[in-house]
Amino acid sequence: MSKTLLVKPRTQGDLKLLSELLKKLKIESSLVDDEQLEDAGLTLLMKEADRSRKVSRDLIMKKLSR
Repeated sequence: MSKTLLVKPRTQGDLKLLSELLKKLKIESSLVDDEQLEDAGLTLLMKEADRSRKVSRDLIMKKLSR
């Protein structure tokens, strides 16, 4: 299994420097915006969710009506 490293540079200069370094080292990289990062995080949470338990429709509707 391969791992992925997420890095959030503080400045545009840092971003440029890191991008150039990764390119020079021939390390694959991708730029993602905050929305894409949030989507990836939600996807990971959904994969880790316990799907073995069932919840009644009534309980869900009560939670939503609060």
